[in-house]
Amino acid sequence: MTPATAATAGAGIDTAAIDALVGDGPAAWDAAGRIPVALLRKLGAAGVLCAEVPAALGGPGADPLANGELTAHIGALCSSLRSIMTVHGIAAATVHRFGDRAQRRDYLGQLTSGRLACVGFSEPGAGSDLSGMTTRIRPAGDSSGDLLVTGEKMWITGAVYADTVLVFGQYGAGPAGSGGAVGAAAMVPADAPGVSIEPVKDPLGCRAATHCRIVLDDVRIPASAVLGGGGQPLSLLFTTALSYGRMSVAWGCAGILRACLTAATADARTREQGGVPIAEHQLVARHIAELYTSEQIATQACRHAAQQWTRGAPDAAVAAVLAKQVAATHAARGAATAVQVLASRGFTDGHVTARAYRDAKAMELIEGSTEISQLILARHALDIH
Repeated sequence: MTPATAATAGAGIDTAAIDALVGDGPAAWDAAGRIPVALLRKLGAAGVLCAEVPAALGGPGADPLANGELTAHIGALCSSLRSIMTVHGIAAATVHRFGDRAQRRDYLGQLTSGRLACVGFSEPGAGSDLSGMTTRIRPAGDSSGDLLVTGEKMWITGAVYADTVLVFGQYGAGPAGSGGAVGAAAMVPADAPGVSIEPVKDPLGCRAATHCRIVLDDVRIPASAVLGGGGQPLSLLFTTALSYGRMSVAWGCAGILRACLTAATADARTREQGGVPIAEHQLVARHIAELYTSEQIATQACRHAAQQWTRGAPDAAVAAVLAKQVAATHAARGAATAVQVLASRGFTDGHVTARAYRDAKAMELIEGSTEISQLILARHALDIH
């Protein structure tokens, strides 16, 4: 069974229909820095952007492996589109995990009917360091029962498309930093008074996904917008959401490698140097072998993480970190290898390998940088050996 067939069978989603919708758009989207929002809404309504949402709540009900293969398929087409899929999926997974019954019914119904979401994690002074988070979700202090959300989020993917921002922050009435271990996740309307969204100019990779600065200036929300009533450990909120994000990014990197392998092998078979296809030159053949090896390694790491997540294994979160670390580093090297094989043909901005070269580098930074992933994996190894 091919990856595309596996995705179709497991998620109930026709990947051929996705291919037809995407067409040759990714190069133009990358150059313009935008994906047509109508396309995103159509994919969202088809369940593509959050395929793990159960059928009873409006989604396709894919398991993590099927959703992963679907993510890789989209990642091979366009990393910017896959990035939107990742953040939308994180929002849906967080609602499903922490929301009460009414919130799951309401918000997941929205996220599987064409409304779009992004996720407010990182801040100017707080990326992987949760103790540095200053965004606060606190009681308004009046008889309304409402809450106020105040803070600044940075490098938020897909915010320009979003109807809703899933904001993570410290929770409670105390001063920032006094209750840092207690958090909340709130579904904040992107057009609510006090919300300001500013795109980051000229990002290196995933340009069409957009990356934004979001300022939240005493944004008033009803208590019903705080998932599960708030008060969860901030580390639990982050680990749950980030594990989904890391697996999604890892599968997207497997897709990048598949796209690079397809482009490199096609070029190596048909372009001649010295009277023979360049694939017959041993050094070029070595590049192809390395690309294939990287794709296989990344895919196996992703499959392992998906299986651990499905089983509810104790090391599921670490398996997600491992998959992201392995897939992202291999994608960055593999994309560079593909550009090397295609030479000037793959050096044009917008070409699949040129996009992969830039996009893959971004994957070594997001959802926990390579160095953060290494620290997590080292601590895990020290704990179990």
